[in-house]
Amino acid sequence: MTRIELVRAPNPGPLTGPGTNSYLIESEGEAIVLDPGPVIDEHLAAIRVALTGLTPVGVAVTHTHPDHAPSANGLGVELDVPVFGFADGPGFMPTDRLEDGSPIGFGVTELVAVHTPGHTADHLCFRLGEYLFTGDHIVGGSTVIVEDAAAYMSSLEKVAGLDPAHLYPGHGPDLPDARRVIDEYIAHRVEREQQVLGAVRNGAGTVDDIVDVVYAGLDPALRMAAVFQVHTQLTKLKNEGWVVLDAGGAQGTTSVRLVERA
Repeated sequence: MTRIELVRAPNPGPLTGPGTNSYLIESEGEAIVLDPGPVIDEHLAAIRVALTGLTPVGVAVTHTHPDHAPSANGLGVELDVPVFGFADGPGFMPTDRLEDGSPIGFGVTELVAVHTPGHTADHLCFRLGEYLFTGDHIVGGSTVIVEDAAAYMSSLEKVAGLDPAHLYPGHGPDLPDARRVIDEYIAHRVEREQQVLGAVRNGAGTVDDIVDVVYAGLDPALRMAAVFQVHTQLTKLKNEGWVVLDAGGAQGTTSVRLVERA
């Protein structure tokens, strides 16, 4: 029998929701710690309490963002276990590098790495039977920031093909209706791309102009994230031959125009 325990980090914010979800995943008395998060003494103490009576066998991370990975190496040394990840990052260096399909065995089961670039190039989800730990690929109650829109769509389709029943995200509540959530994520990305294209067709000439249209009423604290997202979406559209971009002094001032089609 597998047991999953959520230990939420006390780092709430506009981009982290209620905080980073760290997971303790147990099988037959052996445990993996997934995404131990930032170095916060209170949080690390809670992880140690959750490990009481168990044999830790590894620490794994979904990606190297500072709200997910920085405490992994220190915790790995403390517990004398390997640290698993796809690549190096700020404050993180895996002792064991994972590729798509790499298993981490513990108890009578295994976590299987699923490479899902898009949010970041190094992002991994982890499959455990019908469960999928999604990190920042899919989160509860929100959409996510994406570095590569084309890769992200491909990764969403890849995850859909796994047909998981239950998602355990890196932020927010767990998601028991996995198929519906994945379908909604895919539909949202398609809709957002069409909104961006529509804004350009209707005269929006810069990234800032598109943000004003597509993200009307946005919390000012999230504007920089919205600018980044529109620029990322436009990069995909440029690579597909839909628009031309002319870089400005900042992302928001980058100009955009449609490619004339016969």
